[in-house]
Amino acid sequence: MADASDRSNRFLRALRREPVDATPVWIMRQAGRYLPEYRATRERAGSFLKLAQTPELACEVTLQPIERFELDAAILFSDILTVPDAMGLGLHFVEGEGPKFERPLRGDADVAKLGVPDPETSLRYVTDAVRLVRRELRGRVPLIGFAGSPWTLACYMIEGEGSRDFARVKAFALDEPAGMHRLLDINARAVAACLSAQAAAGAQALMVFDSWGGMLAPVMFEEFSVRYLAQITSLLRNDVHARDVPLILFSKGANASLEGLADTGCAALGVDWTITLDEARRRVGGRTALQGNLDPATLLASLEVIRREVRRVLDDFGSHPGHVFNLGHGITPDVDPEHVAVLIDAVHREFCDHP
Repeated sequence: MADASDRSNRFLRALRREPVDATPVWIMRQAGRYLPEYRATRERAGSFLKLAQTPELACEVTLQPIERFELDAAILFSDILTVPDAMGLGLHFVEGEGPKFERPLRGDADVAKLGVPDPETSLRYVTDAVRLVRRELRGRVPLIGFAGSPWTLACYMIEGEGSRDFARVKAFALDEPAGMHRLLDINARAVAACLSAQAAAGAQALMVFDSWGGMLAPVMFEEFSVRYLAQITSLLRNDVHARDVPLILFSKGANASLEGLADTGCAALGVDWTITLDEARRRVGGRTALQGNLDPATLLASLEVIRREVRRVLDDFGSHPGHVFNLGHGITPDVDPEHVAVLIDAVHREFCDHP
């Protein structure tokens, strides 16, 4: 196993497409329900929102997977819907149903009432958690801050909750494109401000989750998602706190638009499991690092299969710089933590066998 100095550097080096001693690995939703220690902390907190909005508890669960596994990065425990909640939409969680907003948007008049929240006031619990985690990590691994994409936030803000097809938000975009663009511009500026504040507080990498971008047809994806991801990238590049902090964009199900995503100027693209890393790398032409892309269901298979599939993903990317190993989406609650340990060990060890 590599020493601590290697572990603290390889993730950021990979994002810069520099040589690494081993492929870095972290896992989306690595602080989550598959860990018994997370479930215990969640029970102690009493609610998900209490957990996410209490910096000491958010720090505790952020560090839990770092204490248990040889991961190469920590990601702040928070939620993508903190930004619209700070805009006054009234976020709450219903057991077994997920997030809901008390005051969803129903038209242009509602959009006109929105403003960009100040991250150091209405979202102070997020930046306080970043500061606390950075202190407690003591340089062991880098910390990733994150936010939701403008389009994905708009999906929840208009639907009021999760949806199977997001028909209401798509209809709004088609019927009232000017209103949708006003909303997405507000969201982009709010997301950039939130990410800038996280960078100022100590986040060493930033990530935008475009969870529902893949629900859009390619033309709509370019107009209503990529355009605003590019706006965020531009805002951060010109921000004193974030301009040197690498940005990862992950748009699940949007493989048809990898080139457009790479054109935003981000440092890395997250890739889901429905495309090979070889194809993704050839299509982005070395303009970005790539993150991914093991199917999360693989972690429910045998240990032998997990090791085999890790090797397949590494072989698929090949001996090129700029790969961060991850799942193609978040880890599921039913995964055995031992399987995660085997995956992480296999990523680090299999790297040594590559030519």
